[in-house]
Amino acid sequence: MTRPVPRDPLEALLVAPGANHDGAPSVERRRADVEMARVLKTAPLQMASDPTNGAIAHWKHGALHDVVEPMTDHVIMTYPTGVQRLERRNGKSLAIGTARSGVVTIIPAGSSSRWDIPGFVDVIQLYLPQAALAHIADEASMPAPGDLLERTGHPDPVVSGLLMSAADVLEGNAALDHLFRQQLTDVLATRILAEHTGQSSTFELVVGGLSPHALRRAIERLRSDCDTDVSLAVLASDAGLSRFHFCRAFKESTGLSPHAWFRQQRLDQAMNMLRDSDASIAAIAARLGYASQTAFAAAFKKLTGETPSDWRRRMR
Repeated sequence: MTRPVPRDPLEALLVAPGANHDGAPSVERRRADVEMARVLKTAPLQMASDPTNGAIAHWKHGALHDVVEPMTDHVIMTYPTGVQRLERRNGKSLAIGTARSGVVTIIPAGSSSRWDIPGFVDVIQLYLPQAALAHIADEASMPAPGDLLERTGHPDPVVSGLLMSAADVLEGNAALDHLFRQQLTDVLATRILAEHTGQSSTFELVVGGLSPHALRRAIERLRSDCDTDVSLAVLASDAGLSRFHFCRAFKESTGLSPHAWFRQQRLDQAMNMLRDSDASIAAIAARLGYASQTAFAAAFKKLTGETPSDWRRRMR
């Protein structure tokens, strides 16, 4: 669900106990979205979250000269546009990097540094709970994760590209967006575990698609009108697989990821309703679970190149 960062000043007091990244005595940690709002002194352009998978936020902010206090989540970020100098100080240690497309910056949960950024930054951030990272490592049969490495403008086009796709794909449809975030978080977490923990992390990939029964059941759920049926956890449980391995097996069976298949199914539904009924665009948007007619029209045009109204006129 897309939501603004809470503006209530009491929200900043909602903190959790924890240890410093360097093993120092216990300190209070803020939630990542709360700390980012405090430091960046603005609200995100877009933010989507759920309790178990963390959150994805898109920010545009000005110069920053402040200390980022310890947070409850790992923060992984990339930069869709622009070039900007980054300076990060932790004690006597100084890291200098450049914010640009294709690089990532990582602030591990519990760490604290002073940041000096002289000008405008366009940034997409993933807030990843340690519990989610450990769960995904277990599902992918990878070693239990240690501390993430601090990164400042570190080249990683794979993680950068995945994060940038997050801002492009959020469509204002709760079921679609939730499925996408679950799928994206799993892929991002396996990459982060492999590249940004300072330890060798590999996993064995189980080959083969879904059984005919499991595939049929998954498709039945994806075609259901009940949004809870399309949870990645529910789909994977039906197939007797982890979320990670279900996504791989589903794509091998269908040629599409669960999110891409579900999005195509919703597009097919929209086309049938536009062509075969006189329902208004707003009614179709609501029927398909979009937050607004505008969100539905933007998603439809992204996939077809036409607005729903133009497509309907052409097909009749």
